[in-house]
Amino acid sequence: MFKVFSDAIQYIVDMGASVMLPIAIAIISICIGIKVGKAIHSGLMIGVGFVGLGLIVDMMNAQLGPAAAAMSEKFGLSLSVIDIGWPGASPMTWASKIAIVAIPIAVFVNIVMILLKMTKTINIDIWNIWHMTFTGAIAYVVTGSYGIGILGVVVHAAIAYKLGDLWAPLMADYFELDGLTVPHGTSAYMGPIACAVDAIIEKIPVINKIDITADSLRKKVGVLGEPVVIGALMGTIIGFLAGYGPQEALPLGVKMSAVMILMPKIVKCIMDGLMPISERAKEILTRRFKKSTLYIGLDPAILLGDSQVITTGLIFIPLTLLIAVIIPGNNVLPFGDLATIGFFIAIAVSVHKGNIFRTLFSGSIIMFMTIWITNETIPWMTALAKSVGATDGVNSVAALDQGGSPITYIFTQLFSRENIFGMVVIGVIYAVCLVFAVRCSKKRAEELKAVEKE
Repeated sequence: MFKVFSDAIQYIVDMGASVMLPIAIAIISICIGIKVGKAIHSGLMIGVGFVGLGLIVDMMNAQLGPAAAAMSEKFGLSLSVIDIGWPGASPMTWASKIAIVAIPIAVFVNIVMILLKMTKTINIDIWNIWHMTFTGAIAYVVTGSYGIGILGVVVHAAIAYKLGDLWAPLMADYFELDGLTVPHGTSAYMGPIACAVDAIIEKIPVINKIDITADSLRKKVGVLGEPVVIGALMGTIIGFLAGYGPQEALPLGVKMSAVMILMPKIVKCIMDGLMPISERAKEILTRRFKKSTLYIGLDPAILLGDSQVITTGLIFIPLTLLIAVIIPGNNVLPFGDLATIGFFIAIAVSVHKGNIFRTLFSGSIIMFMTIWITNETIPWMTALAKSVGATDGVNSVAALDQGGSPITYIFTQLFSRENIFGMVVIGVIYAVCLVFAVRCSKKRAEELKAVEKE
């Protein structure tokens, strides 16, 4: 019976987020009392949003991937291991032996934590359980212990739900997503670094007064600060850095301009689909948990509709390549995740309240740590790829998204002890950043309460 159930889940998972999430959302919507027609409509709107998001990401990969490779060749970068990104890492994760039980385990952990009042986050984004599954899958292939692999899923899930609690005030304050949060992915687990950086910048005279946002740029430079123009400029600059002539660089600029305009509209489709279930869930939860505030956990894709996130994401495409060059001993060429750098720095943007200047500092540290950890996990990623038959003759595999996760790295190192020094350094840095994240969350929550009283 369990095998039939797990096979059915795997069958749906294999269809991808654009099918899996609409089905999950429609079923959950019906279960909580939303009419069948409205539930199906909501599910399909989310599906449409993810199809659109996929088209834009595919287009960005197709356009920015060759540009990144050209930049690497032009500047003579000797980086031998290609970053396959989340599009390569997620199918490998879902094909692992841990994936069969990961979804029910992650959901069970969420339910237990809610009942024990250990979290206020209710995660309805089933697809992104692959992040939690990844930790379990890596731990399993490295240690050979299925039990440790399962524990990896549990630990990552528990941390993710707590991160959801931390980021909820920022979601409401900056992104104006009241009652929603983003508990997983690179957005969530890299956010604490931005909190530490923001606290440090606040202590530096003059620097702490600099505030550059897309809105302030628009006021100062007029039409040149419009998202459509910023996208065109960034795309064209990336093209010229890649050695393109005007005939190739200018079309790249127009396509990045399209991303700046289309991405918020596509994210709006996802949000429109989520609104009925979000409102109904809040209504039920308010009635059942009168003295408790609960948050609906969603995909970090909902953050990509912000102009600051998109703008900074484009800036970090060449900047990430530069960071990859200056990291001592780095072998990883950022590639597969370049088009989705916005996910890495989305929470940082909200921590800095849209200040692009500060995000450049925190984002650089985020990408530095990500690439460093990714180098450490190359053997693990390669072992996972081989275990599911996904190497295609390639000797080594790397992925910034999840392969560069401090959660996965620290957990697996605890059992493998391959680099104790590295584990301690990353562990201490991350623990300190988490302390700053808690302070940042509390401060933002207090600011929200003060505004509500006025």
